[in-house]
Amino acid sequence: MEASKQYKVFSGSGSRYLAEKICWHLGCELGKSSLTRFSDGEFCVSFEESIRGKEVYLVQSTFPSSDNLMELLLLIDAAKRASAHHIIAVIPYFGWARQDRKDRPRVSIAAKLVADMLSAAGVNRVMTMDLHADQIQGFFNIPVDHLYASGVLLPYMEGLHLPDLVIASPDVGGSKRANSYAKYMGLPLVLCNKKRARANVVESIQIIGDVKDKNVIIIDDMVDTAGTIAKAADIMMSEGAKSVRACATHGVMSGNAVETIERSSITELVFTDTIPFHHESPKIKQLSVAGQFAEIIRRVNNNESISSQYAIR
Repeated sequence: MEASKQYKVFSGSGSRYLAEKICWHLGCELGKSSLTRFSDGEFCVSFEESIRGKEVYLVQSTFPSSDNLMELLLLIDAAKRASAHHIIAVIPYFGWARQDRKDRPRVSIAAKLVADMLSAAGVNRVMTMDLHADQIQGFFNIPVDHLYASGVLLPYMEGLHLPDLVIASPDVGGSKRANSYAKYMGLPLVLCNKKRARANVVESIQIIGDVKDKNVIIIDDMVDTAGTIAKAADIMMSEGAKSVRACATHGVMSGNAVETIERSSITELVFTDTIPFHHESPKIKQLSVAGQFAEIIRRVNNNESISSQYAIR
């Protein structure tokens, strides 16, 4: 096997909390970089140590604002101009992923545009987690390591030891993901058929399947306003469910999402730390994926297989 390559891990300002945990798992120090802001909002980035000839891992989720994406692009460009051997963008949350197709006339395919921007900046590889749509991997002409949060969510769910458990999908589009969990755990699957009034606003939800006297876990890739899972939980409880929990990869939690969860019938909402979360709520729990990313970085750097890291897909 080829010897391990020299590497350094750096972070954008939006994901430093996660990069520090990844470095702790890797047993290395976080690389030194700086960001300077001008009074008009423009900013510049720089590496404060030599990266010539090294494998450079840049950790930055591209959640709003768009400054996080721009900072990542500048870091990639700076690493390229500093003669890094390879540049790997570690993007735990890949923003704009919901815009992955033309679902109506005269709209942008933003996910493809972001992929093109990253490639144009000079990235050699991308690591990300639970893309909103698997086909986004095909928007890149470079290797994409697509990780799944099931590595941390499944052990948590199994550790609850809930009887009469069923898995639910909050919409038809997420049925494949939820079905993977249900199949792995040998549990029934329930679907929610939702009708949207407009973006982020759910008009109605129809439950397809039996939730009476069941403990339900809703599986999703992200929780944004929390309106869908809150409404689904309320309907499931009205149909006789014992309890409703929700597990998601990305806790976007925009607007009044925390208050929506606290007012709802949801017993617990669990998501990972791909996006920073600064609120306290007795109903919300955050799990870390730092160890998972660290192991993938170690394996990629050592030219080892990563397929064994996938419990379910």
